[in-house]
Amino acid sequence: MKTLFVILFMSCPLLLLAQGTPPATSPYAFAPRIRTADLSLATNGDLSSVALTVNQLHGLGRSHRFRVGYGLRFTATTAGQLDYVTAPAKLTSGKQSLAALFSENINDNLDTLRLGKTQTNSLNLSIHLEYGLTRRLAVGFNIDAVGVTFGAEQSGTFIANGPTRSSLHNSVQTAKPTTLNALLISDSDIGSLNSEGYVRYRVSPKLSLRGGIGFQFTEYTTTRKLTLDNDRFRSKNAGVQLAVAYQF
Repeated sequence: MKTLFVILFMSCPLLLLAQGTPPATSPYAFAPRIRTADLSLATNGDLSSVALTVNQLHGLGRSHRFRVGYGLRFTATTAGQLDYVTAPAKLTSGKQSLAALFSENINDNLDTLRLGKTQTNSLNLSIHLEYGLTRRLAVGFNIDAVGVTFGAEQSGTFIANGPTRSSLHNSVQTAKPTTLNALLISDSDIGSLNSEGYVRYRVSPKLSLRGGIGFQFTEYTTTRKLTLDNDRFRSKNAGVQLAVAYQF
């Protein structure tokens, strides 16, 4: 009995120390804030892009599973011959903003600018949403909101599509990437915008891989007004997207 008492007495400090030590936090736990640097590649065979993003996500609620954030993204796109179609919503559907999203296109208004080459460089502020399914697996979506695009002037063939034959049909036109980018919903958007829907897997506490679909809106403005007093033309491309991200 005396020996048992001595053992219990000597073990008391260890028991107290164990009770006072908080459980170890998993390195994959849902954090209130996540900051990452991200490199992504996307292509559909016609147009390819590479993007470098720095973003910060903030976990909401007590669980921090749902995360909202913001970032800065540089996107470079490249393509060979590519068709650009009349861009302004007032011409494509006759509607603006959200209404344009649910309206059918007016085909007679959709002219084409066939560029021999595409090369744009965009710098945009981006919006990020993500939900943690498990501590390692998450789904998310991000989209550019506002920024600028620059790139070299390109030449291409203008193809008029109106019911009345235009004298500009089959003429050679020059165009440059539209400078201002702005997210305004559907065809009301202006400029070149990048967005991604993805699944993320954390291979380590600092490193994660993403895979999904990348959406690229690229836009050129011609040096002169063409039919319907329009000078903006857009190409929409969706492709397979892969990315690697480092958390810091």
